[in-house]
Amino acid sequence: MLTGKKIVLAVTGSIAAYKSLLLVRLLIKEGCEVRVIMTSSATNFVSQLSFATLSNHTVYVDFFKDNTWANHVELGLWADLMIIAPASANTIAKAANGVCDNMVLATYLSSKCPVIFAPAMDLDMYLHPSTKHNLINLKSYGNHIIEATYGELASRLVGQGRMEEPENIVDYVKSFFVNSSKLYGKNLLITAGPTYEALDPVRFIGNHSSGKMGWAITKEALNRGALVNLVLGPTSLMINPHANLSIHHVSSAQQMYEASKKLHDHADISIFSAAVADYRPKDVAEQKIKKNDSNFALELIKNVDIAYELGKIKKANQVHVGFALETENEEINAKGKLAKKNFDLIVLNSANEKGAGFKHDTNKIKLISNKAITTYELKSKDEVAKDILDQIEELL
Repeated sequence: MLTGKKIVLAVTGSIAAYKSLLLVRLLIKEGCEVRVIMTSSATNFVSQLSFATLSNHTVYVDFFKDNTWANHVELGLWADLMIIAPASANTIAKAANGVCDNMVLATYLSSKCPVIFAPAMDLDMYLHPSTKHNLINLKSYGNHIIEATYGELASRLVGQGRMEEPENIVDYVKSFFVNSSKLYGKNLLITAGPTYEALDPVRFIGNHSSGKMGWAITKEALNRGALVNLVLGPTSLMINPHANLSIHHVSSAQQMYEASKKLHDHADISIFSAAVADYRPKDVAEQKIKKNDSNFALELIKNVDIAYELGKIKKANQVHVGFALETENEEINAKGKLAKKNFDLIVLNSANEKGAGFKHDTNKIKLISNKAITTYELKSKDEVAKDILDQIEELL
């Protein structure tokens, strides 16, 4: 799967540098050609000789050695991918601000390939606002971040800050190379979150959607090189900025429809994952409704069906993906939506499944097309997003 891929592995000053020895071995086992560069502080934790032996190539630390210049520009142009693992707080800060005072940073600033950072540092350093800000900046430049994991740290503190395990980094790299080319440069329209339909200035009709599934799909699409327009209903999610992400905040179903309609014409793929309210109050009170009577009657009128309306103007080269949250006759109802709304694929999840649906970090789905039904086990929404996008890529 990774055979022939050219990887520059940059190792910086962190106790986690020992993990990168295994990372080199795993990448080479997968068929990669690996060149290692190090900061001088990294050599305090792991020797150049160890990396040189495993990679079977000279390991560079300094720009000059024995009157010979280590050509960082050539190295940056050679690579298909650069991985900075571990990425210390110091290196992250310098990379985010264009500082260039060592071989690793010079190669990073010269590279034309994608770059993955795998942070590793103490808990308080990782949670510090300046580190968070620097990681956001790196993401906005189009870099990829493999978030640090939770566990015991070198300081004996327990929390987030451990570099991701080498096996998982290799899995991430596999996913990157396998999937990025198919969605790379594609324009995606994704709707996510609930809609709120106003009753009066302070009250609304809504639902329990958190937007987590739509955000998981958005993150995975960005990882695969897509350009994403996210039409997002009201949510408390922390949304990380990205150079290829445009967010369009809306509240009501009508606002979501108007925003989606403007973006639809240029979308290669539209994914309707938002939980749009079917109805809205016919009349919205200008002032807060007072609690006067023992009974309160509310007349509702039907909202616009966003996916149905856009399905009517869908072009032959566009892909539409819908969602169906059902409680009964699940497959029958989902297949009905597949035809009615001109979907190429529909994601069925049952409100009866434990751990699936609104607010959960997990989901259990069936993917239904005109050709097949594929059933998946309960997974994290991040993993579910990969399954959905894998199926979309097959449609392409």
